[in-house]
Amino acid sequence: MLLHPRHWPTWVAIGLLRLISLMPYPAIMASGRLIGLLLYPFATRRRLIAQINLQRCLPNLSDAERRTLLRSHFVALGQGVVEVGMAWWWSQERLERLLRSVEGLEHLPPVDHPGGTIYLTAHFSSLELSGRFLGARRPSAAMYRRNENPVLEYLITRHRGRHLLDVIARDDARGMIKMLKNGDSVWFAPDQNYAHKGKVFAEFMGVPAATHTATSRFARAGRAAVVPFVLLRVPGGYRLRIEPPLAAFPSEDPQSDAQRINDTFAQWVMQAPEQYNWIHRRFKTRPDGGPPPYPARRPKR
Repeated sequence: MLLHPRHWPTWVAIGLLRLISLMPYPAIMASGRLIGLLLYPFATRRRLIAQINLQRCLPNLSDAERRTLLRSHFVALGQGVVEVGMAWWWSQERLERLLRSVEGLEHLPPVDHPGGTIYLTAHFSSLELSGRFLGARRPSAAMYRRNENPVLEYLITRHRGRHLLDVIARDDARGMIKMLKNGDSVWFAPDQNYAHKGKVFAEFMGVPAATHTATSRFARAGRAAVVPFVLLRVPGGYRLRIEPPLAAFPSEDPQSDAQRINDTFAQWVMQAPEQYNWIHRRFKTRPDGGPPPYPARRPKR
């Protein structure tokens, strides 16, 4: 099934990614920049989604500033693509040479910490690499969304599984809680639109956003500490920041918990706005039940 002709383009793309990963880091980043700039004029719908998000979240920017940021965002997306190859195939020693700073190691729970830990992060373009850097310091599992492409699903679970304790499907709440109760760690990025039961509306960058309350539920059920962390791209490499565990979390108010999490993510966004995932339909679900502000998907033929 994975070798069916309809999957050959995916395998060709993976082969190119593997070749790019063999190059020196500056050349890899230059390749990512080129990929992003090539995507920019063709990804019309995603570009419009990002433009709408930037208008809502950063209204104080001028139109020219937002256009510049939008272009920089696509460069960051392209660099995120080639970083997947680094995360899958580079040795840890080679990756560590790219860390320009590590902040907050003192906030990591001790290795013999009796409870589980949720390492809370967000969808920045270096997300795949962040798991490698975190896992080298605290072995962790990752919660993820299954990929519809079976080749990518196979490769993601295979390569993440080499460097992580486990990979847990987003709908496997029971598996997540079981790991936390066993004292294991899981990294979790809940910053995407959530339209189902269990959501609250909490502001993200000043805009009401349907926000998953799963972090509170997992922390309570798994008796887990919640430690925010983020990996950002800086000149010549990366900056890993680990923040103090969220105090008095979860509270008795899921709305307040969700707002704390969104505020944490917003602070990171302001440090490197081009690196955040603006092409996601973060505000698709509206508090009044109205239509999303984004262009409709093209119907499948």
